[in-house]
Amino acid sequence: MTSGGVGTLRSRYTNRMVGRPGRLRGLTVSDVDETILVQEGGQLLEFSYTDMLCYAGPYSPAGVASAFKVMQRAFAALSPNQPPPRRSVVIRTAFRGPGARDGFEAVTRAVTDGRYTVDLALTRPDRGRLLESFVFQVSITGRVATLLLRPGFVTGEFIDLAGKSDRSQAEEAHLDQLKADLAQRVLAAPAEDVYDVAD
Repeated sequence: MTSGGVGTLRSRYTNRMVGRPGRLRGLTVSDVDETILVQEGGQLLEFSYTDMLCYAGPYSPAGVASAFKVMQRAFAALSPNQPPPRRSVVIRTAFRGPGARDGFEAVTRAVTDGRYTVDLALTRPDRGRLLESFVFQVSITGRVATLLLRPGFVTGEFIDLAGKSDRSQAEEAHLDQLKADLAQRVLAAPAEDVYDVAD
């Protein structure tokens, strides 16, 4: 994470990810150099996926990647011309994963401040079991957007194994690989290709 005075904003500010076309196989954290910008106390704070993953730890890279894309998409929709105030971001979600929670916390401090809520009423069973929990309602200074994960990222194998309570050591290792694969797919795509804005 880096910080600087708000006056140092780049002339072409955007909270939109610039895609990295063509590369998925072999993508590493160092290949992902896009950042998320927020303001706090007169300072501009810049967070990369790596920053968020360092805060969350290595256990849920796909959840962290999902939070990264949600914020890129939501910030572009709700605060397109300037970084949002860090403490103005409120998140409600049906997703219960710790990686996403920690990713949002690293950037917005929403968990600490009570602005992050898991609300199972947001679950969308009409979207099927692979997508029903990937619902994120983000608000910034009163403006609200609901984001829905697009099909093609989460697999049935991932959902089945993540939901299994008595995983063997081999299954744990396989789940770790599935998480890494999902994180790579999510990070390799532009935010608007990962999450749709529903309203």
